[in-house]
Amino acid sequence: MNRGLMNWVILVALALTWGSSFILMKRGLEVFSSDQVAALRIFIAFLFLSPLLFKHIKKSLLKHWKGYVGMGVIGNLVPAFLFTKAETGISSSLTGALNSLTPLFTLLVGVILYREKTGWVNVLGIIIGFVGATGLAMVGKESGMDDELLFIFYVVLATVCYALSVNIIKKHLSEVDSLTATVWALMFIGPVAGCYLFSTNFTEKLVNQPDAWSSLGYTSILAIFGTALSVIVFNTLIKNTNALFASSVTYLIPIVAMGWGIFDNEAVSILHFAWIGLILLGVYLVNKELPASQLQPVSSEEAQESEKKVL
Repeated sequence: MNRGLMNWVILVALALTWGSSFILMKRGLEVFSSDQVAALRIFIAFLFLSPLLFKHIKKSLLKHWKGYVGMGVIGNLVPAFLFTKAETGISSSLTGALNSLTPLFTLLVGVILYREKTGWVNVLGIIIGFVGATGLAMVGKESGMDDELLFIFYVVLATVCYALSVNIIKKHLSEVDSLTATVWALMFIGPVAGCYLFSTNFTEKLVNQPDAWSSLGYTSILAIFGTALSVIVFNTLIKNTNALFASSVTYLIPIVAMGWGIFDNEAVSILHFAWIGLILLGVYLVNKELPASQLQPVSSEEAQESEKKVL
């Protein structure tokens, strides 16, 4: 298989993996609580990658520990709990669709906290994306809109966390390879998630509920493929191609999530796809590169000052 075809295979595999994460969370929630599914996801990913700790233990821990903690807590631990909590109130397909807001918040965080360069097309993309997200949220107005808005907010907050994590990685872990960063991020949060998990009635459910092992299996797939391996594979894809090609996975994830929703008899209408299309148009404009003449320069003093606001 040539390199070009292999890159496309990796891209599709990532889209299927991340797009399927939301239905896997739903299967885990059939037996376990939202907090238990989230803790399981992090703890199993930690156990899976823990053998690699010995190989990476000497790789600049003291120099980069703030970045590892930021990536672990903000980029993995908190979103895991927010997404599972969201799926107790809204469908997995809607959760997956709203996840596509991540690139919009990534640009916003970069501009506000790190004073990154941007242009009017990118700003227009943010506006269009948020209009699409608002429309998508309003589709559920007929069925308990007030309740749904709270759970939609959990998803939005999770995407903000992802955006913060992306900027933390870019600014504080750019010289660290993706495997080392992933291993250390999980080393910081995995034991915490495990301690919390076994303080709940998780073991009791595992022993007494007939479908518990099935739900554990789905959550394990989510943890190993959706958390531990996919981040490493995604960074490999960036190295083999470029950030623009790799970021196109963003456009495929909602399609996979909606497909699983239809398969699982969730309420999906043409309006959902229309608003998702608007969000993805916004994502496209946000990722659009502008000529240097249209970008506003930022002084080194301003950039250093803005970095202090995060870590």
